[in-house]
Amino acid sequence: MTEAERLAAELLAQMQAAGAQPVATEILQPAETLLDLYGEDIRARAYVTHDPRQGEMMLRPDFTVPVVQAHMRIGAEPARYCYAGPVFRMQTSTRAREYLQVGFELFARDDPARADAEVFALFTRLLQGHDLRPVTGDIGILKAAVEGLETSPERKAALLRHIWRPRRFRALLERMGGHGPLAKARAELVTKLQNASAETLIAEAGQMVGLRSAEEIAERAALLCADAQTPPIPQAQVARLEHLLALAAPATEALAQLRAQDWPALTPALDRLEARLKALAAAGIDPAALPFEASFGRTTMEYYDGFVFGFIAGRADLPPVATGGRYDALTAVLGQGRAIPAVGGVIRPETLALLEGKA
Repeated sequence: MTEAERLAAELLAQMQAAGAQPVATEILQPAETLLDLYGEDIRARAYVTHDPRQGEMMLRPDFTVPVVQAHMRIGAEPARYCYAGPVFRMQTSTRAREYLQVGFELFARDDPARADAEVFALFTRLLQGHDLRPVTGDIGILKAAVEGLETSPERKAALLRHIWRPRRFRALLERMGGHGPLAKARAELVTKLQNASAETLIAEAGQMVGLRSAEEIAERAALLCADAQTPPIPQAQVARLEHLLALAAPATEALAQLRAQDWPALTPALDRLEARLKALAAAGIDPAALPFEASFGRTTMEYYDGFVFGFIAGRADLPPVATGGRYDALTAVLGQGRAIPAVGGVIRPETLALLEGKA
């Protein structure tokens, strides 16, 4: 048994002692479900194969989705699950493509703030004694900020879709505010479209390249022209959103700063943050010393929609030792109309072993 496997078994046993039921999932998962959830982008991060009987399949990139599916079929409530096993992700760096993951999931309808605090407090205990920096965030606050912008529903939807891609999000925000190179390029293209039909421009461009049809390109051109009629997002709102994205402070101070901005669109999300901080304090976590970063969690799996957290090693070459968060919307999608609030997280025992010098 390797040190990582020993740590995985130890962590799993502690999760069971905390009331979690161990579960197992198939390594091969139906690709259709993940593609429906995340779009074709998931192909760049997962290993895809074809089964003659079941169609397109993926090597398990994550445990949460199959655990949610199993719970939504037969689970009682509240429920706590734990698991351990390998997951598979394509990497553009030297990070491992196959690695162990140990996780804990909590499904409970009552008191989401207390559930968030329970999971975070459990991970704090599990990782006690390791030199790790905890960090928290809240994707729900970012989503509320976007929903509160004075702009079209289509622009809001585009920004929400790209919350998980920080560079793309910033470029969109600049363009929708009427600034940046993307805004200028878009304006030049719209001017051409307004002076000539999309069909004419397509014909002048020469041979068709790529998978989009001429009809699809023309439809996209029409959307661009319609979007050009939308007034820019007020610069004050762009600046306020950029300030939010840069916010990093102890959680209690971060809440106070956000309250002081008198941003009505954020009030429900900030109320949830305040309730969570009170629950964390009741669980023995000091929110005045707990780091909060508004942008944290924007490069992880795209199903988190509220509280997010991580435990970070002091080495830039290593991934977070642990990450997690709330994913209420995912249960509604996988439950086919049924939904239940849910929060969970995962730990990388191999990274822990490496930090201990025992890998």
